[in-house]
Amino acid sequence: MTQSPEQNPLRRLPSLDELLRHAVLAAFASTNYRPLLVEAARATLESIRAEMRAGAPPVSHEEIAWRVRAAFEQRQQPSLRPIINATGVILNTNLGRAPLSQAALAAINAVAQGYSNLEYDLQEGERGSRHTHVRALLKELTGAEDALVTNNNAAAVLLVLSTLAAGHEVIISRGELVEIGGGFRVPDILRQSGAQLVEVGTTNRTRLRDYEQAITDKTALLLRVHPSNFSLLGFTEATPLDQLVQLAHSRNLPVVEDLGSGCLLETTRYGLAHEPTPQESIAAGADVVCFSGDKLLGGPQAGIIVGRHQVLARIAQHPLMRAVRIDKLTLAALEATLRHYQRREADEHIPIWRMIATPLEALRQRTERWTAELHCWGLQPAIIEGQSTIGGGSLPGEMLPTLLLSIPKEALPSFDQKLQLPAANDLPSASGQQTKNSNSSRVATLATLEQAAASLRTGTPPVVARLSRERLLLDPRTILPEQDEALLQALHSALGVIR
Repeated sequence: MTQSPEQNPLRRLPSLDELLRHAVLAAFASTNYRPLLVEAARATLESIRAEMRAGAPPVSHEEIAWRVRAAFEQRQQPSLRPIINATGVILNTNLGRAPLSQAALAAINAVAQGYSNLEYDLQEGERGSRHTHVRALLKELTGAEDALVTNNNAAAVLLVLSTLAAGHEVIISRGELVEIGGGFRVPDILRQSGAQLVEVGTTNRTRLRDYEQAITDKTALLLRVHPSNFSLLGFTEATPLDQLVQLAHSRNLPVVEDLGSGCLLETTRYGLAHEPTPQESIAAGADVVCFSGDKLLGGPQAGIIVGRHQVLARIAQHPLMRAVRIDKLTLAALEATLRHYQRREADEHIPIWRMIATPLEALRQRTERWTAELHCWGLQPAIIEGQSTIGGGSLPGEMLPTLLLSIPKEALPSFDQKLQLPAANDLPSASGQQTKNSNSSRVATLATLEQAAASLRTGTPPVVARLSRERLLLDPRTILPEQDEALLQALHSALGVIR
């Protein structure tokens, strides 16, 4: 016997066509988005049927429409998305390391819109080299005779070793056989290049005579690696670079240095420990110096090679050079970033240096504004002292004082609270139309800090914060001032809305 709709709640669910005509979805259903909306509607209806068969109560047509809308818009989100970094880790590798300056973004946009003189000499009217666009800048900033660029620093090191040491020995201190994020290990790169690793010294002490005793007629070069992501303390000793250069040159061998972070500024000016610079390495006589573009340089991901012209000319001719070459958009961003250093305006325009240079009082003013806003919503956050870190394999252990917005567990909305929140800003829909955020008046159901952090991570825009000692912490040092309004909107949505 057929059950009536009253007897079988599943029969009261709307049909697909009826659902697509609902006011919440109609604007999407009449556009090119319709096939995607149909997929989201079918999946949502199937999910609701399964919930009801398991004992869940019936759902109103409007609630179903909103669930379809949420599923549809979630599917339209790009996989790679901009986020707000509230962690206090300035060079956060998982979050894309260095954000780019406005000038770098403008340079990318300008080059991406049409054709460019990537490998064309406008003066001569003939084929040119992509390396010429930053060669002069890098020579000026580092004091090197020549410069090349690749797609990242690991590629730069691999290219250098493949060119200069394939089939021969490379001498390196045992204390410099480091592994950095993502499983990048110096010994692996050495083996991949075809070079044979020769370790000298001990983990904590390597003297000049250790290198001297290891040199044979099979030695191709002496390699020095800056251990960017860790530090050895206590009973340690390392051979000064100028002494290593003197020894190598007396045996007609080059010295290659992997500096890693690529810092062009004196870090002690900002209350940090001294970070070795390419300028110092070139001045000490290193033949080749490799470093990153997206760490303390503050630019796009790139591998930069500077050094003696005679050596770099060989490297540029290696077949691997084409496989690891830099692309035009990265090159445009890198040139714009280097211009900031040339103009001595890095700590004003490069985001990571703006963060490092921001005084505590400026951070206090921003956190006080956030706190006042949250107080208006019925939340009771606090401002506490904390520390930001550089991150990204740079200046390990170095901290900068900061002030944190602290939201303790007891300040979160609970199941029986209803926050009187101001209406959220109008949100753009996938179709480009403006729609009201219908969730601003719902009862909050955040029960734990983990749920609050997850709600922030999955919101729009996503916000990544820290959890520590039963508190949700947001560090203003790594949040760009121009992101403040977006942050407050994200907090409003995440802490005051049922999901």
